[in-house]
Amino acid sequence: GSSLLTGPEGLMAKERENLKRLKCLRRYRQRYGVEALLHRQLKERRMLATDGAAQQAHTTRSSQRCLAFVDDVRCSNQSLPMTRHCLAHICQDTNQTLFKLCQGSEEVPCNKPVPVSLSEEPCCPLHLRLSPPMYVPEQVLAVPEELEAAPTDLYLSAAELQPTESLPLEFSD
Repeated sequence: GSSLLTGPEGLMAKERENLKRLKCLRRYRQRYGVEALLHRQLKERRMLATDGAAQQAHTTRSSQRCLAFVDDVRCSNQSLPMTRHCLAHICQDTNQTLFKLCQGSEEVPCNKPVPVSLSEEPCCPLHLRLSPPMYVPEQVLAVPEELEAAPTDLYLSAAELQPTESLPLEFSD
């Protein structure tokens, strides 16, 4: 053990090779230089993301906050990814094409931003017009009163339906 620490001058070629392998194995999983720096930054970002929104609120950069102003006060909501506005103010961005304002109805005007879909007039869930139902229930036919008041003497009772004589069953070959 002590000969490993003294250096390669008193070691044979095989022992030197073994010492080199041992040193490589000792630092096999450790990061050095730029790789270590990037790994530490990644761990810090993951810690911020998992700690919760309470700690992240004060560390949010200004570029992640919405740029809209409401009554001369800047919006404090977080902006959508790859944009400069939050969901409530995304329609103020003239370059975006993913959201439109809901038109609402004559009785209830609405200006909520909704994602553009395949429909020509995107609406929020409150103003969504449903398509007519595809299933139409069958109409119940009215039974004429003549059939309802049929005489009961036309029907046979259970006793009348029973055979009065037992007939032998014949089987033919």
